[in-house]
Amino acid sequence: MGLPHTLLTLGRRGLFKPGPPLRVAAQLNALRTWGFGLAGELRSAAARDPDAIAIVDEDRGEISYRRLRERAERLARSLAGMGVRAGDRVGLMCRNHAGMVEAMIAVNLLGADAVLANTGLSGQQLAAVAEEQGLRVLIYDREFTEYVTAVPSTVERLDESRVAELVRRAPGGTLRPPPRDGRTIVLTSGTTGTPKGARRRTPAGFDPLASILDRIPLRAREQMLIAAPMFHTWGYAALQVALALRATIVLQRRFEPAATLRALARHRCGALFAVPVMLQRLLDLPLTEPVPPLRVVAVSGSALFGGLATRFMDVYGDVVYNLYGSTEASWVSIATPAELRRAPNTAGRPPHGTRVAILGPDDRPLPDGQVGRIFVGNDMLFEGYTSGQVLPTHNGLLGTGDLGHIEDGLLFVDGRQDDMIISGGENVFPSEVEDLLARLPQVREVAVVGVPDQEFGQRLAAYLALHPGERLDADAVREYVRHYLARFCVPRDVYFVPSLPRNATGKVVTRDLPYR
Repeated sequence: MGLPHTLLTLGRRGLFKPGPPLRVAAQLNALRTWGFGLAGELRSAAARDPDAIAIVDEDRGEISYRRLRERAERLARSLAGMGVRAGDRVGLMCRNHAGMVEAMIAVNLLGADAVLANTGLSGQQLAAVAEEQGLRVLIYDREFTEYVTAVPSTVERLDESRVAELVRRAPGGTLRPPPRDGRTIVLTSGTTGTPKGARRRTPAGFDPLASILDRIPLRAREQMLIAAPMFHTWGYAALQVALALRATIVLQRRFEPAATLRALARHRCGALFAVPVMLQRLLDLPLTEPVPPLRVVAVSGSALFGGLATRFMDVYGDVVYNLYGSTEASWVSIATPAELRRAPNTAGRPPHGTRVAILGPDDRPLPDGQVGRIFVGNDMLFEGYTSGQVLPTHNGLLGTGDLGHIEDGLLFVDGRQDDMIISGGENVFPSEVEDLLARLPQVREVAVVGVPDQEFGQRLAAYLALHPGERLDADAVREYVRHYLARFCVPRDVYFVPSLPRNATGKVVTRDLPYR
């Protein structure tokens, strides 16, 4: 990325404000000794601002950086006493709370790999993950006890009570940097099958942080509410950024719109990390209180369809920043509020130090306006799937599996390669129809998918959930699409459903759509 640009960006965000010389030296020494993973970030923050509030937990209240470090290190020593070593894998099936943060950091302190399990996994899926990943230990919230019973008995299982006991009764001693950096293994969303484990790269310096802050103006020491699940790439990235900025992190186990609004106002949060469906849920609420003092609402995880960004900003101000990325690629591009006002469905521009190419079938770059495969290169491309499966690469760039185009310098994502259907010989992108239908005032949420068709090979099916009290019929939906798009984009099947099946990260689980 370039040292001058990195230093300038971090300076603009308040990371280099003067402080007590001894604390600043200890802060930098922690990063030099422990690296830029979660363990190094926490030890660095605790060295610089030990009494600052690290986490506001809805159950445990305020936890300082000093206390967070102490508890994470005590848990790490207890896990080491149980035989957990560098290179072992520890699973976590937890919602967003302080205990999950402590566990992730404890595992990282030992050089072990944290496997973040989606809280929406079934018992059978969790058992398969435990076996495939070779888990030594599984840390989980009590509410998942029923699912954990399916996990092989060879895996040591620790619920919240056991973890609390391990923290209280931790052996003494001093932790030393492990012989290897611990990895974080994020499971892909698994909306179409069994989730795959993706090994996340440990940052080698400040460049990845500066890449994000280059486009999203987060500040050091501000209050941030992380609503996106931390087992997901975006929620985990939010935690990394927040610790690096020595922020106060507000956590709630579940996203509940009214409670989230109250927490944002009570803690005067300047930033909210969310997934797009959460923005829609917030808009569904009647706003009876003043708008929280948000500067940044950073979203990722799925597309912003139907002008959601502009509708949200009309109420909450021009604060939406949309990061397009994936578990494998980390980030690809970031759209600012100004860019979303100009083109509400844009994915924005690549941040400094990121390369994006639109390639055709012959792997040659396509001119602006033409749809092709999206390839990306940055400092945080994943290290590979734990299964050994590989993704396409080209000249150091990784294929995202998405199709897109560039227009006036902005990136637009047209859909997944495997979502595009061929109907009567025509290429059809369901996402284009979804975006159009989401603009209907009666529509609360919509999904459009391809289904088999004997005559045309494939056809589109649309699933719409309406706002309470609204009415719409299938013929009106088809006529609306026919008015704006080509005839082969008109959905032959139109279903009205109470709601769409979504996983914990807000993505529609297409295999659970009715009538398929």
